Amino acid sequence: MATWPPQRIRAFSVTRTVRLEHNMPIALFKSATPVFTVEDLPAALDYFQHKLGFDTAWTWGTPPDRASVRRDSVEITLSKRGLVDSHGPSRVFIQISNIDDYYATILKTGAPIDVPLDDREYGMRDFHLTDPSGNRISFGQPINV
Repeated sequence: MATWPPQRIRAFSVTRTVRLEHNMPIALFKSATPVFTVEDLPAALDYFQHKLGFDTAWTWGTPPDRASVRRDSVEITLSKRGLVDSHGPSRVFIQISNIDDYYATILKTGAPIDVPLDDREYGMRDFHLTDPSGNRISFGQPINV
């Protein structure tokens, strides 16, 4: 049974509201890593490195059939299509700071943009693109009111 009202905890200078289940220890979720399936792993790594500014965190297999790209605290696992349950494209929304500068950099790389940078009625300033394997990537920043 959940404790009500939710209790507030402070961790890593961030205050969060959590529900405590009966006899369940408090756990701080630190990150989530989406898995994108890709048609061509070397081409996907090249796209994330040279178009979006990510670094390769690791590769697995000989030749590699899985890899991970990382930028700051965001990591995305790339898996050759057909190796994991998901056989089609995925989607992720990444919150960033300095979105205008990052958007300008992305435009300079020539990466196609699906939805240009703009302020949205849902309170975000964001843009959307699709990688060469059809995975949808959105980058956004909350609009300061």
